[in-house]
Amino acid sequence: MTRARHTDAFIARAQVLPAISVALAHPVSANVIEAAQEAALANLIIPVLVGPRGKIERAASDAQVDVSAWRLIDTEHSHAAAERACALVADGECKALMKGSLHTDELLRAVLAEPRLRTERRLSHVYLFDDPDYHKSFMVTDGAVNVAPTLAHKADIVRNAVALHKALAGAEAQPKVAALAAVETVNPDMIATIDAACLAKMGERGQLGDCLVDGPLAFDNAISADAAKEKGIHSSVAGDPDILLVPNLEAGNMLAKQLTFLGDAEAAAAVLGARAPIILTSRADGARTRLLSCALAVILAHADKPT
Repeated sequence: MTRARHTDAFIARAQVLPAISVALAHPVSANVIEAAQEAALANLIIPVLVGPRGKIERAASDAQVDVSAWRLIDTEHSHAAAERACALVADGECKALMKGSLHTDELLRAVLAEPRLRTERRLSHVYLFDDPDYHKSFMVTDGAVNVAPTLAHKADIVRNAVALHKALAGAEAQPKVAALAAVETVNPDMIATIDAACLAKMGERGQLGDCLVDGPLAFDNAISADAAKEKGIHSSVAGDPDILLVPNLEAGNMLAKQLTFLGDAEAAAAVLGARAPIILTSRADGARTRLLSCALAVILAHADKPT
């Protein structure tokens, strides 16, 4: 099966690399402890638990996981846990950061407040999907961090995704990026179509890295060569994209959850644009997504260049 080939091979690739130390910010729920244990047993990560000791120990008890062998750094509350976890990564004691039982914005505020984790890039979220109805893995970005990205923001979102693709497929790879909108023609009343057309021209002129960008493309003619042909679209991206750039967070969030809950897709998730991988999954994500996300962080942490 396509999904098993892609995702199982992905985990196997990460397992041949040395396990990385991961700072878990505020892991005070059983499902986070369970995910950490599964990734540790798979020889992907070495968990470092950062948060209130009593709450972490209760969560471990609820999960029936013995965490006595893991390093535990006691903090007063979730804010302090996020700050301390970021400092561990900035100091080089941990190679990746993982969201525990706290809000995404709380964790990312701590990342942005730590100058040693910042780069010139804007932070962005990416889902790496493996869907049985598509012929290869592909990314959806950004469905979790940037609410209403501007054209400049979208350019950085593309650059981050391109860097991730190259970390996974090799520096010589040239990913295909579909800039999505509701329609495939430029409409002055629909800002997403204008942004997509601008990004296509920026890609053509090398402003987004080594990639092919086309847009605007509606989802059907982006993902299906037959749909593109039916509408008279001539594109090297249509029917074969590696990266789907969504116009805003709502579109990305709904697309990602539809692929997961109705499309039988499996996914890994990460935040890009910092100096270390950030494992950022939803509370609704299952154990498999969390494991795949840890595998993605391992591959990124061992890549030549940070994304």
